[in-house]
Amino acid sequence: MKTRQRLLLILLVSPLLCFAQSRKSANPPAEGFDMAGSDPKAVQIADDVMRAMGGRKAWDNTHFIAWNFFGFRKLVWDKWTGNVRVDNLRDDQTVILNINTDQGRVFKNGAELTQPDSVAKYVKQGKAAWINDSYWLVMPFKLKDSGVTLKYLGEEATKDGKPADVLQMTFKNVGNTPDNKYKIWVDKQSHLVTQWAHFPKYTDETPRFTLPWADYQKHGDILLSGERGDRDITDIKVFSGLPGEVFSDLTRTDLSRYPLAK
Repeated sequence: MKTRQRLLLILLVSPLLCFAQSRKSANPPAEGFDMAGSDPKAVQIADDVMRAMGGRKAWDNTHFIAWNFFGFRKLVWDKWTGNVRVDNLRDDQTVILNINTDQGRVFKNGAELTQPDSVAKYVKQGKAAWINDSYWLVMPFKLKDSGVTLKYLGEEATKDGKPADVLQMTFKNVGNTPDNKYKIWVDKQSHLVTQWAHFPKYTDETPRFTLPWADYQKHGDILLSGERGDRDITDIKVFSGLPGEVFSDLTRTDLSRYPLAK
């Protein structure tokens, strides 16, 4: 009788464990994510956001992303290799770099720079631009990045009155601004990020800004949002393939020539 009861218990518990393990592994944290210091509810909400945005597999399979950052810069990012192109829209400066190696090329005033110190300076600026500009576009996919700690702050309506769960995101010795803090509002129905607030220091109580995340559109297999209040991220495109010239040529490529990811 006891053996039968144990067998029944195993049969009942095993599917639950498998289901829990499946949910846990569907969106594994990056190495260095502060799981111990994060609230379980905040981590679960981060996983809900990932699913609502298209899912971890869709995000990992997304290859090329291009966008116009508030009319300042156009960027093209190869997620798989780390190659990035940054075209300044207020002058003719272009930086082509690899964010993993910090190596790159710089085009300015119609010519390629060759002086090592100048190249290093502008490559560093280009990487800083990518760090900032990509975060404004894909932050919801990076809630469990290396160095991140997530806290659940409770429920709070957004500026437009929509109920939301609120997360706090802080950082441990990562990025160009590790002292930053964010409040992130996650819609209780759609599980999409609908608002964020930025604090230059994690000790600050008043945010530098609070802006919406709106106008989600499907690009390939993922959702991306471009509306940030008074200014928008525009020309958002996802490609499954782009020619090598995008990351090598001085001439600014017209990306509309290439088919979008489906």
